[in-house]
Amino acid sequence: MKKIFRSLFYLFFPLLIGGAVGFLISSHIDYNSLIKPPLAPPKLAFPIAWSIIYFLMGLSYFLWRREDKSFPLSLLYYIQLFVNAFWSIIFFVWKWRFIAILWILLLDGLVLYMVYQFLGRKKISAYLNIPYVLWILFATYLTIGIYILN
Repeated sequence: MKKIFRSLFYLFFPLLIGGAVGFLISSHIDYNSLIKPPLAPPKLAFPIAWSIIYFLMGLSYFLWRREDKSFPLSLLYYIQLFVNAFWSIIFFVWKWRFIAILWILLLDGLVLYMVYQFLGRKKISAYLNIPYVLWILFATYLTIGIYILN
């Protein structure tokens, strides 16, 4: 039973964190009132995309964790998840748009390094994070664009 709970935790923890942050910042989101760069998706796209990405992130960690319990990679995984969650607070609650650029660049580096580490240990875990990498790079573009335009 303990193993099943641990597996469910690994699978769904990113969704839980993302959902909690989304709930906490929901009254502060001013996305529709911002001037956005070209290709900016509608507000509705974000919870859909993040739900899929958070699930894939949890699945990648779960699959890796079944065979490898390296503390440094686990720590990296949870640090990037924290940095990811805190970006929303910086950007939407505090409205520190320039700091949000620096923060998301940190996130980009952490995620790319995490994927690189997964690649050397469990390729499927790296591949499951490709949508995450693409989405945060797109989010970096949006963050920079919103800062410049607003």
